Amino acid sequence: MISPNDSSPRFRSLKHPDALLALIENLREAFYILNARGEVVDANPAFLAMLGVRALGELRAYSLSDMVADPHRRMEELEMLDATGSVRDFEIEIVRPDGAMRTVLDSCYVCEDATTRESFYHGVMVDITDRKRQEDALREQSVRDPLTGCYNRRYLEQLEPMLENSESPFGCIFIDIDHFKQYNDLHGHAMGDTTLVRMSRFLMRQVRAEEPVIRLGGDEFLLVLNPADEDAVEMVARRLQLAAIRTAPVPFSLGWSARRPGETMRDTVNRADQRLLSVRVMERSAQRNPAPSE
Repeated sequence: MISPNDSSPRFRSLKHPDALLALIENLREAFYILNARGEVVDANPAFLAMLGVRALGELRAYSLSDMVADPHRRMEELEMLDATGSVRDFEIEIVRPDGAMRTVLDSCYVCEDATTRESFYHGVMVDITDRKRQEDALREQSVRDPLTGCYNRRYLEQLEPMLENSESPFGCIFIDIDHFKQYNDLHGHAMGDTTLVRMSRFLMRQVRAEEPVIRLGGDEFLLVLNPADEDAVEMVARRLQLAAIRTAPVPFSLGWSARRPGETMRDTVNRADQRLLSVRVMERSAQRNPAPSE
């Protein structure tokens, strides 16, 4: 490896081959050259390290297309190269020979050997895997309730356009813990928080992993079922009520609804909420006016 501290004049100009070689060998960016078949014909040490190999020969059996996780994404990049001759900061996921995934930004251009008319791709990749993981972690934190680990209202807002644009029916179940304020007053807020965590775990066990449990605030939760028609939503609601008898940490009331044609997600959620309120009104009426004994 050429030392970047060499004081020779040949390292003072980017036009000198030794200066360019020093840049390529010492920078952490992954430089590469591909032939027309996408095979790696040369690469710098950073490229080899990114792919987890020690020598260029270990990549002889691979083309870049073989390494890209999403073939459609690779085709999109190649179409851009054919149309414009270059791409810049094109994000792709590559699979290393050992199976590990890396997310990279690829910048490259097409050049042609004037003698042989053979095409080559000269490019540089920047590994952004760690940055993407940090971004994903921050994004996940922004849509999670810190106490229960459930999703929050921000996640529901993100879900709204997807549900409304989908042709599949969806439904929701609105859940409210009974007399939670009195429970907090009697047992304290610390116990109340513990109960909310236990309640969230109970709800998560009653639905599939891909069906979100959303804490709307306080003691209110929402289950979003997608896809699900009216019968399916009612079945889950009945299952919740039966499970509550045995394993729910505290009593709760629920209301459910399935989306009607042309209805917004908020309208569907509001109908579930109104159904819950109707159930509570009937329960209170029954308590004030008990049926006469025979």
